Amino acid sequence: MRDRRAMAGVIGVVAFGALACGYFLGRSDERAGRPLSLVSPAHASERPDLSPVEARDGDFYAPNSEELGPEEMRLIACGTGMPTARPKQAASCWLLELGNGDKFIFDVGTGSNERIAALQIPYNYLDKVFLSHLHTDHFGDLDALFISGALGGRQKPLRVWGPAGDTPERGTKSALDHLYKALTWDLDGRKGITDPRGYKLEVNEFDYKGMNEVVYQENGVTIRSFPAIHALDGPVSFVVEWKGMKFVFGGDTYPNKWYAKYAKGADVAIHECFIAVPDMIDKFRFTPQGALAVGTQIHTAPEAFGKMMSVIQPRMAIAYHFFNDFDTTPAINQRIRTTYDGPLSLSVDYMVWNISKDDIRVRMARVDDDVWPPPATEKPQVPDPSLRIPYSEMIAAGRYDMKSVLQPTYDEINEQYGLDEKQE
Repeated sequence: MRDRRAMAGVIGVVAFGALACGYFLGRSDERAGRPLSLVSPAHASERPDLSPVEARDGDFYAPNSEELGPEEMRLIACGTGMPTARPKQAASCWLLELGNGDKFIFDVGTGSNERIAALQIPYNYLDKVFLSHLHTDHFGDLDALFISGALGGRQKPLRVWGPAGDTPERGTKSALDHLYKALTWDLDGRKGITDPRGYKLEVNEFDYKGMNEVVYQENGVTIRSFPAIHALDGPVSFVVEWKGMKFVFGGDTYPNKWYAKYAKGADVAIHECFIAVPDMIDKFRFTPQGALAVGTQIHTAPEAFGKMMSVIQPRMAIAYHFFNDFDTTPAINQRIRTTYDGPLSLSVDYMVWNISKDDIRVRMARVDDDVWPPPATEKPQVPDPSLRIPYSEMIAAGRYDMKSVLQPTYDEINEQYGLDEKQE
């Protein structure tokens, strides 16, 4: 039995490879209502020696390529890794899209803004961020999302929800007030040059001790929070309720009775699952004492993750917060399977879950490395040049005269757009 459980987990680890090869195995695509085959039926019967020319369904998610049903959720992993940065996995970040058009970002850890950009979603729709706590691997890219989103077409404030702390200076509002101040030079340097509407933060701080209390309720969506146990007082977990479905994001936490209660029966439940203690000692060079403390007490060990999932019995359990590698993930899976034998995803960046009441479909996203910001949903506002902060006389005097070489560009743009812009 235990071997079968381990094999099931390994299948989850290599899901993308199996899914991508589905049509070679004769797997049917239920959504398309037709079998996926290497050769189209017409060619198979008339000219089996010819390669197909018709499009074939691929079992992957390409951004902006498919509709989201009116009662369907789509979850995309934009960061599944650990506090130390690496190209393969950004730090914690999860994008939840609903069939009503709402989009929510849960955590925006270091490196995750690049993953968000790769999904090619207009930034005006990415204005709601929920922070589980204030470690940088959970909000370290908030400044990048804030600034790049405003530059890329978010013409409204970035709204952020996060917990208070046990002292005022440890709360979300204090952290974001100081972050905004830290961006003073950046923000001042954009005045009078770009559309100003996106360069505002709207902070919604709530009590971290609230027990399943509502922190957001709009457009038929209810989001609740309850306490998590991690590092200090302050971290929280979130529950999203919509159309009779429940999505739970645990953030970082030691397994706790509140998660066991409020995540019970979730359609999708995300909970941290750290790497196995022996690999912490081997890979991260932790001392045995440090590995035990961090890997089993500050974070959730794989065995403990499995026990929690056995308690709440979700339709899909998602483990994150580990480096998903060929030589470490099998140990995580084997340890989870000592305490849990239900549906499991061992997450990695760009993994995608489509969730309905009848089905949960798991795939990988394929993204374009050469993306540009998608078109804005509103016409940009012309900046007011009177708001620009001028250079000092010393810096202004250092400008090299380029007017003659730049004037043709001004002439071209003025003629094309009916303007009368002049060089400084």
